[in-house]
Amino acid sequence: MQTSDLVEVMVIENANYDFPWTQGIFKDCIKAGYTLRALRLEGTLVGYGVMQIGANEAHILNLCIDKPYSRQGYARFLLALLLDLAQRAGAHTAFLEARPSVPRAISLYQRAGFNEVGLRPDYYDSHNGREDAIVMAKSLTP
Repeated sequence: MQTSDLVEVMVIENANYDFPWTQGIFKDCIKAGYTLRALRLEGTLVGYGVMQIGANEAHILNLCIDKPYSRQGYARFLLALLLDLAQRAGAHTAFLEARPSVPRAISLYQRAGFNEVGLRPDYYDSHNGREDAIVMAKSLTP
């Protein structure tokens, strides 16, 4: 993902999340050198992922597939790509947070080998105030 992709990214981000990231957050991730990937299908942006890698750990910060392309394996593909990149960069463990209110995402992560390792109280904005985050982790070492 590059700065030139951000107009399309923001369309997907705003269409798929009630509390989307801002364009500034994506720009900051690009400037900081995070691992960002845009997934395109015949030139059309269908999803993206953002991951931070450091201290032998990877933290998947955002993984989104646009609704018209959901349930077609693209999220699984993008997650596997990010995990492969993390492992190649020397990360031993991958972490992410998931909303309890999105069981499809939790199921995706569990099928990919992630396990629940903690809870972050009041982590996410929600329409009813705040929502906890389930912290999940996966070992990347053979």
